[in-house]
Amino acid sequence: MIVLVFLFLSVAPYKYTPTGPRRPSKHARRVGDSCLPSSIFWAGRDMAAANSVPLITAYKMGKFDLSHRVVLAPLTRQRSYGNVPQPHAILYYSQRASKGGLLIAEATGVSDTAQGYPCTPGIWTKEQVEAWKPIVNAVHEKGGIFFCQIWHVGRVSNHDFQPNGQAPISSTAKPITPQVRANGIDVAIFSTPRRLRTEEIPLVVNDFRVAARNAIEAGFDGVEIHGAHGYLIDQFLKDKVNDRTDRYGGSLENRCRFALEIVEAVVDEIGADRVGIRLSPYASYMQSGDSNPEALGLYMANALNKYGISYLHMVEPRMINVGEKVEVPHSLLPMRKAFKGTFIVVGGYDREEGNTAIASGYADLVAYGRLFLANPDLPRRFELNAPLNKYNRETFYIQDPVVGYTDYPFLDSDL
Repeated sequence: MIVLVFLFLSVAPYKYTPTGPRRPSKHARRVGDSCLPSSIFWAGRDMAAANSVPLITAYKMGKFDLSHRVVLAPLTRQRSYGNVPQPHAILYYSQRASKGGLLIAEATGVSDTAQGYPCTPGIWTKEQVEAWKPIVNAVHEKGGIFFCQIWHVGRVSNHDFQPNGQAPISSTAKPITPQVRANGIDVAIFSTPRRLRTEEIPLVVNDFRVAARNAIEAGFDGVEIHGAHGYLIDQFLKDKVNDRTDRYGGSLENRCRFALEIVEAVVDEIGADRVGIRLSPYASYMQSGDSNPEALGLYMANALNKYGISYLHMVEPRMINVGEKVEVPHSLLPMRKAFKGTFIVVGGYDREEGNTAIASGYADLVAYGRLFLANPDLPRRFELNAPLNKYNRETFYIQDPVVGYTDYPFLDSDL
């Protein structure tokens, strides 16, 4: 049985360690310290102390009025049997919904070639669209705002997941080498991909357009284009993967062309105020590194302004690989300054650092993954500074409709 690497929930959680009464030099940086530039971190920490819970403050994201800054990050859970969302997802998402809270649904395939993991949902068929509707309705009944993350894995796949056993598609014909999973036992095997021909690329762009249209039909408030974590869009963006010689390869402008064509198509289809994108320029997930990630991130942040999209969702530089949080001299601040819309950060945040990021202006919103998975009432727990449930990594990707999915307790049993 082929076992694939799962990226979304396997990075060790961030934990801030107090440094004592003396502040380190403004240039000091240690593994485990804040990802924020030191001057911003300390200033933001002081502001956060004055405004005790910056994460629980209102924010206007375009036409959407948010009551707090705590976002449910998109988390693959592998409980969509046959690529169709299931009724148990109604409870899962409604548990995590709150009035004025932003939820981003798990990565959702745009076509039958988009899959790379078992039991992940799609949104390319009528059956899938209809199955999403009661899930979206349940979130809206709680007053939540719900975006669907639309996704194509590209070469992060194998013949077993592809129609008629064909090769996965990508920007390249270079395969990902076998990788040992985080458990140190299972090995992920990937098939050699087929490089997309230039004339085929508009067809994939159109798959994203149709997926966005379908998401709106299903009732979603908008879509997040998944351009991160080594998947298809990232395979075009990153120069350590993209070895094309046509107009989609080579220069930074060319490598970003595919992503921006998708953004343009989706904006034209559903409107800019309903569109966000997730990027991870510093990450090298699935062997998708880049020689100049800051230049890549800045180029995209500036280029996206042309389309007026709702938000840019970026992964912190410290999250380079699965299971690793490393010391880096980088931050997302240049991209934050360049992008004119809502700026969402993600990557091992806890309550304190999230409050600091908001109070300092480093970010508008903070997305949480595993903490939200294990604490369906996470915004309330942050507001009260209440204890958090511990997540169980062993249940992240099992196909059980309850265990590790909807059985995490609320702070109060009557919620």
